[in-house]
Amino acid sequence: MKFLYTFIFIPLLISCNNNQKKDEKLTAPQTETKASFVLDEQTQDTLIYPEEKHFKNIRQVTFGGDNAEAYWSFDDSKLIFQSNNKNWGVNCDQMFLMNVDETFKDKQPPMVSTGKGRTTCSYFLPDGKHILYGSTHLNDDNCPEVPVKKDGKYVWPVYDSFDIFVADLEGKITAQLTNEPGYDAEATVSPKGDKIVFTSMRSGDLELYTMDIDGKNVKQITDELGYDGGAFFSPDGSKLIFRASRPKTETEIKEYKDLLAQGLVQPTEMELFICNADGSELRQLTHLGNANWAPFFHPSGKKILFSSNFEAARGFPFNLYMIDIDGKNLERVTHGETFDAFPVFSNDGKKLAFSSNRNNGGTRDTNLFIAEWQD
Repeated sequence: MKFLYTFIFIPLLISCNNNQKKDEKLTAPQTETKASFVLDEQTQDTLIYPEEKHFKNIRQVTFGGDNAEAYWSFDDSKLIFQSNNKNWGVNCDQMFLMNVDETFKDKQPPMVSTGKGRTTCSYFLPDGKHILYGSTHLNDDNCPEVPVKKDGKYVWPVYDSFDIFVADLEGKITAQLTNEPGYDAEATVSPKGDKIVFTSMRSGDLELYTMDIDGKNVKQITDELGYDGGAFFSPDGSKLIFRASRPKTETEIKEYKDLLAQGLVQPTEMELFICNADGSELRQLTHLGNANWAPFFHPSGKKILFSSNFEAARGFPFNLYMIDIDGKNLERVTHGETFDAFPVFSNDGKKLAFSSNRNNGGTRDTNLFIAEWQD
């Protein structure tokens, strides 16, 4: 569950924790700048900030609502994403399908979830004909409530009604992969096409699990107290990158457990962790403070792209950063003034899909963008 709304809409009143290691110095300027004209061979593009040297020929895909978590089909011809765009007849996140060259300014993409409950984290299966996603629709046709504050603190709900389903590209559910009590969601698929990683509450804590593509052979791969979520496989399927909270003090542990008992987590302090696909050799990758999340492997498998507000004094902005898998060479990638997150490389490594508040006319809309990537 990514619940971008907490991050986008509400100023997170958290202090700036710039406790980065000496070998994690930024290699890009840290000042905020307004968007200006960036020239390339084909176009004059106002959607790229001057310092964003990795982007080329950026294209805005959606124009309204909150659109996020756009994931590529294995052949890079399609993307699946979630949106709550009310103009598309939904009241909370549902799943929509698009061809890679489409833009949705004056038309609506086909919805491939049920339109009931709330859905999250859809991902293509290797055959290109099916997707998986988390949904609450078996519990209630209506959208569940989204609490954003508890005792003055910002929270994400982790609904115990979430389970993981498989559907075809016409939206027909063909399988239910989880049926355990409690939260099951945040499923993504290995590029090798053999495994799924997901987050589950079945142990009593929010841990990572893997299973075969058909839902069999479930294995728990993390077991430390805290919220482990948003996991992705490396390009060769050998490693996992994910975000996690790690309460340490008695006060932090009690607060985490009390919130979890109410189906809530606090997302304001998270770091990135990396491990082998079986959970071995687990280690913390970032030590930046504040919220570090939405990680995704660079096509080389040697770097991680992620979203963070560690430089922000009052919660914003969130920008994209890149770091080596050994924790060195931290580099700032985007230079927005509000929110850039959910970076996902195409399988061929040539394009990056991400969500951003840029070019939203001063509204709260979060739209999808696709940029050509330059190393």
